[in-house]
Amino acid sequence: MAKVNWNVDTAHSSLEFVVKHMMISKAKGAFNDFEAVIEADPDNLEDAKVEFTVDINSIDTRKKDRDDHLRSADFFDAENHPKMTFVATDIKKKSGNNYDVTGDLTIKGTKNLVTFDVEYEGSGKDPWGNEVAGFSGSTKISRKEFGLTWNAALETGGVMVGDEVKINIEIEAIKQA
Repeated sequence: MAKVNWNVDTAHSSLEFVVKHMMISKAKGAFNDFEAVIEADPDNLEDAKVEFTVDINSIDTRKKDRDDHLRSADFFDAENHPKMTFVATDIKKKSGNNYDVTGDLTIKGTKNLVTFDVEYEGSGKDPWGNEVAGFSGSTKISRKEFGLTWNAALETGGVMVGDEVKINIEIEAIKQA
């Protein structure tokens, strides 16, 4: 298959994160509004073009007060930095359908190189005859490396919010006609 453009089916895709909370549990959330430019041959992703843009205001941790705090200058500063972006700069096949997708992740105006472990899940036809492909990816980042440094000390020791953030992405993409 030749390299073609794909549209992300956001109804069947997700961008989620997990971070330690109070040193003992995990807080989870998602960004509900994102878009992507994907130009790829699923059988050979090494020369693919991949760019993601995420609307920071779409953050959803199922708790309005926490979401509002995350949008504030203490964290993402959504008023001044409304978008988070990822632009792939290097894609290497590891084995089978597994790839390292490295690129520039920009959060709150700070750009760092990040590598996602990505698996091409396969492709097929949907009931309307469209070719659909699936991808799963994950990475871990240090939120402090992106200027997300707010925290609170706990009286029992430790901090309210962990530094390591796990990011998981599930993409269902539809081949453009």
